[in-house]
Amino acid sequence: MAKQPTLAKAKKKDEELTFKWEGTDKRGTRVKGELRGVHQNLIKAELRRQGIIPLSVRKKPKPLFTVGDNVVPKDIMLFTRQLCTMLSSGIAVVQALDMVGHSSKKTKVKELILDIKANVESGTALSKAFAKHHLYFNDLYCSLVHAGEEAGVLEVLLDKIATYLEKSEALKAKVKKALTYPAIVLLFAFVVTAILLIFVIPTFEDLFKGFGAELPALTRFVIDVSNVFQEYWYLILGAPVVAVVGFLEARKRSRTFYQWLDRMVLQMPLIGDLVATSANARFARTLSTLFSGGVPLVDAMFSVAGATGNYVYEKAVLNMREAVSIGQQLNFAMRQSSLFPDMVVQMVAIGEEAGSLGDMLAKVADFYEAEVDQKVDTLTTMIEPLLMAFLAGVVGTLVIAMYLPIFKLASAV
Repeated sequence: MAKQPTLAKAKKKDEELTFKWEGTDKRGTRVKGELRGVHQNLIKAELRRQGIIPLSVRKKPKPLFTVGDNVVPKDIMLFTRQLCTMLSSGIAVVQALDMVGHSSKKTKVKELILDIKANVESGTALSKAFAKHHLYFNDLYCSLVHAGEEAGVLEVLLDKIATYLEKSEALKAKVKKALTYPAIVLLFAFVVTAILLIFVIPTFEDLFKGFGAELPALTRFVIDVSNVFQEYWYLILGAPVVAVVGFLEARKRSRTFYQWLDRMVLQMPLIGDLVATSANARFARTLSTLFSGGVPLVDAMFSVAGATGNYVYEKAVLNMREAVSIGQQLNFAMRQSSLFPDMVVQMVAIGEEAGSLGDMLAKVADFYEAEVDQKVDTLTTMIEPLLMAFLAGVVGTLVIAMYLPIFKLASAV
């Protein structure tokens, strides 16, 4: 039974540092380079194992500015595709890693790939070299690479991984697009409203004082709101920032809040349907990739659970895994979860009966990825006019409130 990496192990991976070293090789030639590890003594031991006598090992100083240099999923996707292409061309693993590493423009990506190369050169299997960097290469990735090494078809499995990562990133980008657009428009509406209330409304207020007449209720209300904004602008403008930061920290640090949020998201109109469709697509694509790559179904479902992107689906897949491990068919376990549409369950049942589960799941993934595309377009089409109407309503109300006294004065004259 596969075990999930503990938090302590994950933190240990995060604490790896880059060390610059100098030494002499077996011929007495002075050599130098960089290695990643958690302690200087471990780096020295690794160098001696490679036949190098270490003369100095010191931590590499962190650059002053590192914006945009972090390793992101897109970097791993590109690296996988490049490595797959080179291995398919007949280039040896070590040479391919060296070429891909030195061609990278991002320092951290280069360090990561060259560290993997150093491990492979010292006799470590490629899958184990990847596993040492669990922060970037998850269980799914390492399982498929291991299966490729065992079967002697590494380039084929790397192609499957690269295709999976490309489709997965494209799916994430579509969902983010659907959720980000409304947030940007609402932020813009808030900023425009704040500017009007803090800088524009006070000008009209000074003008109205000279009228000596009673102001309309809407105008008085807007002026009162403007006064509150002027006095407490730092709290009002800072509140959304604090709220967003607090939300993200709570989601990252509190498992209870994270689980509650994932449940609530599925119940939201429009958004919940999009998230559920995305989870179905990820489930099918991930399980198809792993199963077609030769990973046993029970082992594959452990990685699939984390790839769904939602706690409710993750918990359901882990329960399904337990049912499958004691002999139940996957389609029966899926039906009992009540999360998967009948079409998905039927396709899985046909795949199990025909012995083509991987192919059927791939077709399900294609269908639901197209569904995500359609739902994102529909959601954007529906939300765009609503947001524009909301923004126009807010700004229009402020404008009307300011011009009402002028119209009232003109009618009196």
